[in-house]
Amino acid sequence: MFNLSGFGGLIILALDIWALVSIFGSRASTGAKVGWALLVIILPLLGFIIWLIAGPRVVRAV
Repeated sequence: MFNLSGFGGLIILALDIWALVSIFGSRASTGAKVGWALLVIILPLLGFIIWLIAGPRVVRAV
């Protein structure tokens, strides 16, 4: 279905790492962080898209 090798796989890996850093930097509960992280790790492309739409957000200091 999807070929996640080569340059495309590298892009997905970078996006997933960015998502994981953002997940663990959010103010969500520990359980929610673990759940989101597992989703992104188990389903790299679909998990990233779901996280991008509905995941916890990082609170930025102004």
